[in-house]
Amino acid sequence: MPDLLTIDASQRQDVGTSTARRLRRNQDQVPGVVYGGGEVPVHFTIDYRRIAKVVEDEAFFSQVLSLTLGGRSEQVVLRELQRHPATEKVVHVDFLRVREDQELQVSIPFHFLNEEECVGVRLNGGMISHNLTEAQVSCLPRDLPEFVEIDLEHLDIGDAVHLSDIELPPGVSFVVLAQGDGRDDQIVNVHMPRGMSLLDEEEEELVETEEDEEESPEEPEEDSE
Repeated sequence: MPDLLTIDASQRQDVGTSTARRLRRNQDQVPGVVYGGGEVPVHFTIDYRRIAKVVEDEAFFSQVLSLTLGGRSEQVVLRELQRHPATEKVVHVDFLRVREDQELQVSIPFHFLNEEECVGVRLNGGMISHNLTEAQVSCLPRDLPEFVEIDLEHLDIGDAVHLSDIELPPGVSFVVLAQGDGRDDQIVNVHMPRGMSLLDEEEEELVETEEDEEESPEEPEEDSE
């Protein structure tokens, strides 16, 4: 597991909508709560400048984090992040405590490699469609990967990558596949641009017709005498 992203928070006693609104407006603080792990929920605040910075890091959304609260550090994962609908400013955050001996379920991102070198794009004029950019995995905290890499270089027109095609690290599994509900979701595929296939067929037929007309000799006129 990589070095943990650390977040400093301050415990708060006052809770409620009006209190949270006052913290955001007057003190530029973001309220939140941490729960789970067999312990009581604890309400806290985080400096807005700090939370605004960490949300720019991909690891904040998919990795185990270190939450420092009341002089104590504990491992958590993000459970919910609320933003203002107009400004996108973070207004509330929830964390879930994790335990080393208990599996957790977290959505991790896909990193797509060699898109410009993809055979279907580079040689055959195809397009790449990303159907999934992340997927939920189940594993122990120590086994949680930062991301999953998918190499697109050898994909041609009509090729696709599904969840079952991905080789995950030991101890890690995709939640939907582990549940056995038959959902082998497609992650990415390569296809021709919309309408391009039909256009190519029509142009090919036109060229063949013109070639046939050029190759067919004109029949000689019959002698009337």
